[in-house]
This record gives sequence, structure tokens and C-alpha cells, in this order.
Amino acid sequence: MIRAIVTFGYVGCLRPAPGTWGSLAAVLLAAVLHQAGLTVLLPVLVVAVTLLGFWAVPRAIAGSADKDPGEIVIDEVAGQWLALCFTLVPLWWHGVSALAAWPGLVVPFVLFRLFDIWKPWLVGRADRRGDAAGVMLDDLWAGLFAGVCAMILAGLYHAVLQPMLGG
Repeated sequence: MIRAIVTFGYVGCLRPAPGTWGSLAAVLLAAVLHQAGLTVLLPVLVVAVTLLGFWAVPRAIAGSADKDPGEIVIDEVAGQWLALCFTLVPLWWHGVSALAAWPGLVVPFVLFRLFDIWKPWLVGRADRRGDAAGVMLDDLWAGLFAGVCAMILAGLYHAVLQPMLGG
């Protein structure tokens, strides 16, 4: 059961780049939720998956020399969903389809993967912890940074670029 949880239903077993597969699975599930009108559940799922990850990851890596195996993607799911909350919740609030506003799915995905791979500042600090909490925390920081940056980019587009283009 622990392996199924930390691999997000074995998505983390896909190769290459299991973290990207985990993030993509999270985006697709969030898009389905949004299209079903259930976006309000996304922040609840972020909390639930985060708590589940903090419980399951230490059990999954106990006794292992590798403290952050690639197949563990529950952290990517939590971080990706956190990033998506910044765009999908406002889209839901305004009754806009995620498919009609597709950058609301793509931009947080790309930014999250960028921050997760690049590991700037607090993301890298959390990753360097080398423990189960660090496995979860680096992706939560990456999700927060990606979400905030996605909001800033959306604001710049709608307030500056779109009016300049006559849209």
C-alpha cells in the first residue's frame, strides 16, 4: 500500500522522468476535476495528499540508502496541485473552462517542473535536507513559487499584453 501511495498509483514507475509523469498525472486529474465543476476540492486534495505524503514517504524510504528515489512522485502531485490552485481556483470562480484558458494548466506545469529541477533558494534548501520531510518540502516550495509566478504572468498578460494587442 505504501508503494502505491508514494508512486501515485504506480505512475512513478513510468520511465523516463517519473517526476514529470507524476506532475502530468496531477495536471490531468486537476483538469478533470475542474471540468466537472469540482475545482473547490483541489485545495482540499493538496492538503490530503501532502499529509499522506508526509506519512508515507518516511515509511517508503526507511532503511534505504536512497533518500529520494525517483519513483516517489506523491511530492510532485502535492506540489503540482498547489501550483494549479493559483490558476484553476480563480478560473472556477469566474466560470471559465480550463480548456478555454489552457495556459492555466500549461504554465503552472512548466513552471513547477522548472523550479523542481532547478531547485532555487528554499526549494534547494529543502531538497538538501536529505530526509523524508525534504522530499515533500522541496516540491511544495516549487509548487508555491510556480503558482505565484503563474499568477503574476497571467496578471501581466491580462493587464499589459492583451490590451496592447487589442484583445
